[in-house]
Amino acid sequence: MTTTTGATGAGIEVRGVRRAFGSVLAVDDITLTAAPGEVTALIGPNGSGKTTLMLMLASLLVPDRGEIRIDGFDPVTQPADVRARIGWMPDGFGTWDSLKVREVLSIIASAYRVPTDVADERIAELLSSLHLADLADRPARVLSRGQKQRLGLARALVNDPSVLVLDEPASGLDPRSRIELRDVLRGLAAQGRTVLVSSHILTELQEVADRAVIVARGRTVQTQAVGTNGDAVARYRVRALDPAALLAALADLGVSVTTIAGDAEFFVAGEAKAAELLGELVRRGVPVTSFATTQGELETAYLAATEDRR
Repeated sequence: MTTTTGATGAGIEVRGVRRAFGSVLAVDDITLTAAPGEVTALIGPNGSGKTTLMLMLASLLVPDRGEIRIDGFDPVTQPADVRARIGWMPDGFGTWDSLKVREVLSIIASAYRVPTDVADERIAELLSSLHLADLADRPARVLSRGQKQRLGLARALVNDPSVLVLDEPASGLDPRSRIELRDVLRGLAAQGRTVLVSSHILTELQEVADRAVIVARGRTVQTQAVGTNGDAVARYRVRALDPAALLAALADLGVSVTTIAGDAEFFVAGEAKAAELLGELVRRGVPVTSFATTQGELETAYLAATEDRR
C-alpha cells in the first residue's frame, strides 16, 4: 500500500472528554494518546463509551467538554481538516446495496475529491490487498458479513488517511481473514500511520497492538504497552502424565493453582519466571506434556481493570 505523504502526523490526542445524551452519560472522562507508527487497542465492556468516543474522533459528535486533536486538528472547529486525514470504519458497516463493490469505493473517493487516475490506482490496490478483487463487480447486497467488513476497511482507506479509527473491524471475519487483517494493520502502522482499533477479541489485539487503553463506565482506567513488559502477568495451563506429582510439586513451590480436568492453571509474572518454573518442574521429575498460556497479558489486564463488574 502506498505511503501517504501525511502519514507521519501527531496522531490522536484526547484529554478529559465527556459526552452525555440527555441523562445518559456515555463518556465521562476519557484521556488517551494514539501515536503514529503504532496500533493502539481501545478495549472495554459494552456501554463503556468506546463507540461514542470514536464518533467524536471522526467529527460526527461534538464533546460536551474536553479536547480532541487529530494530527493537531480539532474535530469541532476544523472538521474538514480532520476528515481529510482520518479513515473511519464504524461497527455495523452500511453501504448502497445496488452498487457494485468498485462503485462504492469510487463514490467514496469522489467524495474525498481524489483525482480519478489516483483513485483508480488506489482502488485497484485496495481490492487486491483486501482480497476483494473477485468481488469488485458484484453488487454489495450479495456480500457476506465478513466481505462487507473488508469493504468497510477498503472504504476507510480510500482517501489514504494518516489516522485510522476502526470500530470492531474483525467482526464477522473468518479465522484466515482475521490473520490477514492483523497483517494489514501492522503494515499500516509500519508506514507511520496512527491506528486506533476497538475489538472484543482480545487475543487478536494481543497479537497486533503496541499499546492498550482500557475504558469502563466512560472513563479511562488503564493504559499499558503490550508485549514489551517482561513482568506482565499471564495465566498458564500445565498438563503432566502424573497429575498428582504435578500438583504436589506446584504446592511445594508455593504456586496457587486451580485444577481443571487434572491440569493445573496459575498466574505467572513474566516469561522468565514461567521458564524458570517449567525448568524446576522438569528437574523435580514431573513428566510435563504441555505448558502454555491460556490468558495473555491483555486479557489479564482487562479482567483486573473491570473487576468491579462482577
